Amino acid sequence: MEQAKNWEGVKPITDVNWLGCLLSSNLKRYKLGDIAEIIISSVDKKTKDGEQKVRLCNFVDVYHNWAITKSMHNSFMIASAKGKDIERLSLKKGYVAFTKDSETRDDIGISTYIADDFNDVILGYHCALVKPNEDILSGKYLNAFLHSNYITKYFELNATGSGMRYTLSIQTLHDMPILLPSLEEQQYIGDIFSTIDRKIELNRTINHNLEAMAKQLYDYWFVQFDFPNENGKPYKSSGGKMVWNEKLKQAIPEGWNVDVIGNILDKYPTTKRYETKEYLSIGKYPIVDQGDAYIVGFTNENDNLLSRYPAVLFGDHSTKVKLLDFPFARGADGTQILYSNNLLVSQYYLYLVIVSLQIPNPGYSRHFKYLKELPIVIPHKSVIDTFTEIVKPLYIEKKENVFANIVLTRQRDELLPLLMNGQVSVNYDLSHD
Repeated sequence: MEQAKNWEGVKPITDVNWLGCLLSSNLKRYKLGDIAEIIISSVDKKTKDGEQKVRLCNFVDVYHNWAITKSMHNSFMIASAKGKDIERLSLKKGYVAFTKDSETRDDIGISTYIADDFNDVILGYHCALVKPNEDILSGKYLNAFLHSNYITKYFELNATGSGMRYTLSIQTLHDMPILLPSLEEQQYIGDIFSTIDRKIELNRTINHNLEAMAKQLYDYWFVQFDFPNENGKPYKSSGGKMVWNEKLKQAIPEGWNVDVIGNILDKYPTTKRYETKEYLSIGKYPIVDQGDAYIVGFTNENDNLLSRYPAVLFGDHSTKVKLLDFPFARGADGTQILYSNNLLVSQYYLYLVIVSLQIPNPGYSRHFKYLKELPIVIPHKSVIDTFTEIVKPLYIEKKENVFANIVLTRQRDELLPLLMNGQVSVNYDLSHD
């Protein structure tokens, strides 16, 4: 068992040149390693005999989240670890995790706050876990501080490696200069950003539920065929007539048809695809690509927008599917923009059909050619119209939450340096948890 860190006698340092930044006079300077224990994880994603089953908080979990909460527990992958690693790397409330190694300099030093205690979740490979001395350093404040431009610059200057992989040494992490106001002020600053993050996380949860509601309704109406009949009762369960369809090898409601997706797609104009280096962090119009992120950047140019919406974006390589109900520009190669040319196939229905499909995956390939050959059920217009009326408001609310989160994230990032260098002061009259 490792000995507990001895914090006695820790004093602030006075000789740190803080990267040329103007500092508030009441801030004290420390080295991170003097006021926190830093542990490097070497636990990989494998499950090994003789080791204890755990869930792993990985690089991507740290990278994409301001905070790690209990609500994320089931999303962590299952792996295994030795007892000593479980003891050292278990996630506990107040700790901070951050990325330590990556292929690019920009992806190292990205942090997240551990907001809850976990019994069976540990930190994974390519990450570091920081356990603050709670008498000196607030974990929430540390997380905010690690997101500041000051620390980004420090990590950029001190990362080692070649073009293949970059890393932060344990000495670099230990020597990382950190500026601390009083513990009370740290807690207030940390709470401000945690409040913003809770709102962002709430919007994400709402959007997850909205998407689940739309998918559930689609399944009920167009997979189980229990859409409301003329009497408002479930069609198939109430004895609605079903007719065998040879293409699908199953029965579908009488009067419905089947086509292939390629036959119901409209042509769309060719527009410029923006390269990653052209993405702006702030701009008038969103840029969307085939990656996991819904919006990857912005542009101020309006002559390359796709202004016919809602549109369905299909990732030719990734098979990601996105419903886009706003003007947007296209990101890097691999995006197919889909519009229905059939009045019986609304964009919302088309999106949910494609999301539900099992698209052949022969490895790295262009998948659109396979998508075009897959069948699509064409319902009655009255059913599609009613379905669209129900799901459209769900996606409008989802879009509003996405853009609300963009604004909240921007406000958080703009507020961060102002609080850190003392240009904005904390209102101590405000209550906090």
